[in-house]
Amino acid sequence: MKKAQSQIATAKPSEKLNTEMTRSNLEVVFLGTGTSIGVPVIACDCPVCCSQDMKDKRFRSSILVRKGETTLVIDCGPDFRFQMLKQKVENIDAVVFTHEHRDHIAGLDDVRAFNYIWNKRINIYGCKRVMDSIRNEFPYIFNETRFFGAPQLDINVIDNKPFEVKDMAIEPIEVMHNKLCIFGYRIDNFTYITDASAISETEKAKIKGTKTLVINALRNSKHVSHFSLKQALGVIDEIQPQTAYLTHISHFLGIHEEVQASLPANVHLAYDNLKIEVGGEKA
Repeated sequence: MKKAQSQIATAKPSEKLNTEMTRSNLEVVFLGTGTSIGVPVIACDCPVCCSQDMKDKRFRSSILVRKGETTLVIDCGPDFRFQMLKQKVENIDAVVFTHEHRDHIAGLDDVRAFNYIWNKRINIYGCKRVMDSIRNEFPYIFNETRFFGAPQLDINVIDNKPFEVKDMAIEPIEVMHNKLCIFGYRIDNFTYITDASAISETEKAKIKGTKTLVINALRNSKHVSHFSLKQALGVIDEIQPQTAYLTHISHFLGIHEEVQASLPANVHLAYDNLKIEVGGEKA
């Protein structure tokens, strides 16, 4: 077998994020909006899990973002293959990770389909801790003697500084997932945060001014490592985006249409396969 060609690089910081106005809109697709066990939950017969409304059926949380000729996915959990097929995604340029929990990385092996079809390597981005965890979870991908047919990936280590994926400028937002520091991301006027339980004032300042905010809301009651609905609405009220979407939703939150009816006019319960467009100019 040939020696693996995977490379480790430090992601190039973006110089455009604060100096140029973006002229291209973003297209965002919610590939999944569910919590770590998805909805419906195996063996559960609650009203949400038995609902016939497709908006109550949730894959693990992930989004696809397109801008111009650049397409990336934020997180690729165990439903990644189904999500790509459902959306008929033909190509991606990168996978950007929020953190290393299985519901956010377990689908990484399926990225190899893009290697085969396009005869190219795929860049993956995350902090050093996340990249080390991925190496441990998928050793056959990164061994010096690469297993035949394994994904061909290039690791890009990022920290809490702006970076670029091709022409897409991305700003990490550090949030707390209980005691674990993880990343949300701001791209132009769009901010995506999942699995958060706390956000510092310094990091909130990086979010303010965003037009569209996506934030996690696990359930109605408090949780040690995820925002509740009340807490998520509190962050939205503080940030004051034009529009907000709730994601990383469990069956405990309730029936989609009932929850949606209780929300402020500018706040929406996201659902799988929802597509939105976000104006590109960042003030």
